[in-house]
Amino acid sequence: MYRMGFGAAAIAAVLCVPAMGEEARPGRGGVPERAAGGYSAIQARNLRADTTFLASEALDGRRSLARGSEAAIQFAVAEFAKAGLKPAAGNSYLQPVPLIEYRVQPSGTQVSLESGGRTTTWKYFQDVWGGAPNEFRVRAPVVFAGYGITAPEFGYDDYAGLDVRGKIVLLFDHEPQEGNPSSVFNGLGNTRHANSLVKVLNAQKHGAVGVLLAAEPNRKHPSTQDRMARVPGGAVRMRRLAPQALAESEARIPLLTVSDAAAAELLRPAGKSPSALQAAMDRDLKPASTVLAGSVVEMRLELEERRRGVSHNVLGVLEGSDPVLKSETILLGAHYDHDGVWNGDFYPGADDNASGTAAVLELARAFAANSLRPRRTLIFALFAAEERGLLGAYHYVAQPPRPIEQTRAIINFDMIGRNETPSPQTDGLIHIDEDTSNQLNLIGTNYSPGYRAAVERWNRVVGLDLNYKWDADAALNVYQRSDQFPFALRDIPAVWWFTGFHPDYHQTTDTADRINYAKMEKIVRLAYLTAWEFADGDRVPEFVSRPGPPKP
Repeated sequence: MYRMGFGAAAIAAVLCVPAMGEEARPGRGGVPERAAGGYSAIQARNLRADTTFLASEALDGRRSLARGSEAAIQFAVAEFAKAGLKPAAGNSYLQPVPLIEYRVQPSGTQVSLESGGRTTTWKYFQDVWGGAPNEFRVRAPVVFAGYGITAPEFGYDDYAGLDVRGKIVLLFDHEPQEGNPSSVFNGLGNTRHANSLVKVLNAQKHGAVGVLLAAEPNRKHPSTQDRMARVPGGAVRMRRLAPQALAESEARIPLLTVSDAAAAELLRPAGKSPSALQAAMDRDLKPASTVLAGSVVEMRLELEERRRGVSHNVLGVLEGSDPVLKSETILLGAHYDHDGVWNGDFYPGADDNASGTAAVLELARAFAANSLRPRRTLIFALFAAEERGLLGAYHYVAQPPRPIEQTRAIINFDMIGRNETPSPQTDGLIHIDEDTSNQLNLIGTNYSPGYRAAVERWNRVVGLDLNYKWDADAALNVYQRSDQFPFALRDIPAVWWFTGFHPDYHQTTDTADRINYAKMEKIVRLAYLTAWEFADGDRVPEFVSRPGPPKP
């Protein structure tokens, strides 16, 4: 838990603001005197100017590896330099992110099952989905490994007593008991173990040669394919917008997703229906893993296009003032990419995520303009290729410019410019308040209650309505869907600041004129005060590997 390590508690109690050290007493309005100059420099007009430019047609929607994305990169470099930040990657603000863009050949991509003397083949985009930047053809016996989770902190291991070396594993998506509010797996929400990449890496660690992923048969939410199809144009986007992947990835074995029908046929040798297998695991929280005797699977993927390219994370540094603590890092980040121009349409991405990019730029100016620096070092990070799978953030944690174990917290901005309103993506899956004009969602604080406490203390100064409902979400997997997640996998307190979905999400109508800039200013000011405490205080928030059910 986060422990306050400051001095003047009595003053703070009277003023109803966070307790601060003698050198950082609360000033007018509860803002620390040491930080007041930067706080007052944050202005809605700057956020409007940056968001409007980034979402303009001149930047073509900032699609990764396209011209507009490169223009956004150069704009960010110029703004970091003007603010007086130092380059984070040697003498450059740019951290190269090597990528591969590819397109799957549907006719050559399939999953085949040989069992009981017959062969069943499932075709791409009918019963098989997914992709990879490299072609593969893997043939091996298949084993059912439950949810594919090894979680010692919860006393659960789907691989206990199961030998999967040289085999393909069939897994259920998500995690056990996600409909049980008392579940050790974060109650009604999800933990890090629900993530498909985490499952692939775990299978790889146990010696598997491939992964087939199936939606849980007893789910009370859309499958991943159904969820993406809820976004207008989402199904077309899945088929026609070329995926990208890191040129170097931790995952070295293939993953394909299969339909409910394919999963049922694959599981036939288990002697129990998929529904019964899941019900048993969810009831007893005990694995139901089993060898699917006499079954051999072939996973095959062919590509029709493949090209290499390099995008960049843009990283600026404001070095801390303390000779010892400056070796520790607080990171403020956002992704700058969006969907670009495709199918003849322009996708501005004003909220997603010109708004977050503008917040990082404004915070860089604010901290650099402040007369005093906090004791820890700040890194301002604009991540590449988030829309293609958090690729820039995953690359950062794998190749950090400063030791990742010295990173104490990350504030991640992704879509902080709108008022949350009902949309096809969220209908029937999450409650949305009638008035969200002053509301900010914080996602991931159940892994760091101290982080949440710090934000709440400073919010007494700013006055936003804070909401934590997405920490209890399992239907939309929101916790896994932005750039804070790769940091959370490294046990770093990492929270996504988010104002919610709306009907313009990933649409041509996500334009700068629809942004609530007054609320954006309040969010950025709250982030400034929170980051100041993280960077200047005697204590930093701690990561809790076994979170309890989310608090309301």
